[in-house]
Amino acid sequence: MAADALSRVFSALADPTRRDMVARLALGDATVNELAAPYEVSLQAVSKHLKVLEDAGLVSRSREAQRRPVHLEAQVFDLMTKWIERYRRAAEQRYRRLDDVLAAMPDDVSPTPGQEGPS
Repeated sequence: MAADALSRVFSALADPTRRDMVARLALGDATVNELAAPYEVSLQAVSKHLKVLEDAGLVSRSREAQRRPVHLEAQVFDLMTKWIERYRRAAEQRYRRLDDVLAAMPDDVSPTPGQEGPS
């Protein structure tokens, strides 16, 4: 299930409009109209983008009197961060091993007699 949820999150964030909406919601809740304002698309198109974000668990909608603000669900980013961090640590370990190998190599590598140096 976690991999499936992760796939939905990354898929939802693959679209630049949805990434922009997430960035804007990171500053605070907003209504659909407020989110739609900077785009030259219909409210229906914005609602479809929000539905994708909602299905991925990135946003939720609540009801406050006449308003229905959209809220960023930040805990979903923990899922992404854990996945990214695992691979970042593995890459760092590989680089550390390479650094160790390079540090152990002699600084001056002279050609052996009978071999030419680099051309």
